[in-house]
This record gives sequence, C-alpha cells and structure tokens, in this order.
Amino acid sequence: MTTHRIYTMPFSKVYPLYIAKVEKKGHTKDEVDEIIKWLTSYNNQELMEIIKQDIDFATFFHNAPKLHPNRNLIKGVICGIRVEEIEDPLMQNIRYLDKLIDELAKGKSIEKILR
Repeated sequence: MTTHRIYTMPFSKVYPLYIAKVEKKGHTKDEVDEIIKWLTSYNNQELMEIIKQDIDFATFFHNAPKLHPNRNLIKGVICGIRVEEIEDPLMQNIRYLDKLIDELAKGKSIEKILR
C-alpha cells in the first residue's frame, strides 16, 4: 500500500486551513468543528487535544471514537476524484472530511451537509 504524504501530516496543520476556507465564505470555526465531530465522534476536548499534540491524519482517523455510519452517503468530486470510488479507507475518510468542508465553503447549510 502506498503511504501518502497526507497520512503523516499533522491534523493541526490542516485544521486552520479548513477554518480559513470557510471563514472566507462567511462560516465559522464552530461549524468546522461540528462537521469534524459529526464525522469522527470526537468531542470538543478530544479535538483540542489532538490539535495540541500534532496527531497525524492516520492516527486521527484510526483513533476516532466512531466514524459516522452515514459517511458513505457523501458523494461527489474532491481533488478530481469521486469520493465514493476511493478504495483506500483512510484516504476515503480524509476526502470525506475535505468534501464536507468544501460543501460548507460553497454555502450548503450545515443541516444538509450532515446527512
């Protein structure tokens, strides 16, 4: 299996980019946190601890309390690839998160994003 660079990238390096992306479009950090918590079942304290500890993406998803069972309902293209066709489960979960953040940045309501 190919080890992608994103797997070893600290979640704390990408998290502020997610926030910046949605804030440019009038959304908030709280909405980003809500999406992350929906997808992974982390609580606020756990999420802040992950950010402080520079946990990488692989560990972030591997240690998630429970991945949302409806995440497979996330469809569409991110980085030129259909998320529902990604075979590597870790990469698919990372792209699910990217897709949800993208939808928020494009103006979709949080109620529709959280399927």
